Amino acid sequence: MGITIQHSGVQQLLESHFGQFEPELISKLAEHCVIRDFEADQQLMRPGQYFKSTMLIVEGGVKIYREDQDGNEFFMYQLGAGDACALSMICATRKEQSQISAKAIEPSKALLVPIALMDELMTGYKTWYYFVLETYRSRFEELLEVVDNIAFKSMDERIEFYLKNQRKLSHSDELALTHQQIATDMNSSREVVSRLLKKMEQRGMVRLGRNTITVLF
Repeated sequence: MGITIQHSGVQQLLESHFGQFEPELISKLAEHCVIRDFEADQQLMRPGQYFKSTMLIVEGGVKIYREDQDGNEFFMYQLGAGDACALSMICATRKEQSQISAKAIEPSKALLVPIALMDELMTGYKTWYYFVLETYRSRFEELLEVVDNIAFKSMDERIEFYLKNQRKLSHSDELALTHQQIATDMNSSREVVSRLLKKMEQRGMVRLGRNTITVLF
């Protein structure tokens, strides 16, 4: 389990990553939120789980997956600092079980917002209302991109799109990724991914290292 702590640093994290919130909202959240730290590969959400809070990511990165009945994972989207998971917001507000799983891809930190506050935040603070709407919109667009990639693009085009997205999220050309991790996220096999990455390397698009991929395009 992650370590849960509450201290004066909550307000500083809110001001740093959610500066669009009005001062009154930041004060409200700082009063009621707690900080939770997650280790790399630790699960934040599981299918069937009920939420007592929704999470605002302030450090690190989190990947959201859909699981089938056999436990196979399908990558949906990734969250970074300043993001929130729209699906967890919906489940928390409606007191429904989670249909997704979430995993920290590196040491991460999140602010936990109690669900008891959700109605008050939506009706009392315009910046929270617009933040929730923007979160829904952003996650919906990301899901549309996933659908478009699966339906209309070849696997090499999908890998290119995936690597561009990972570079954008990590703010680095060098990605700490294994071929198996990419295959899992793309619902493919490691052999297929490795073959296509090798072709991309031959074309000068990437440089492959031991558990790293440097994006050159």
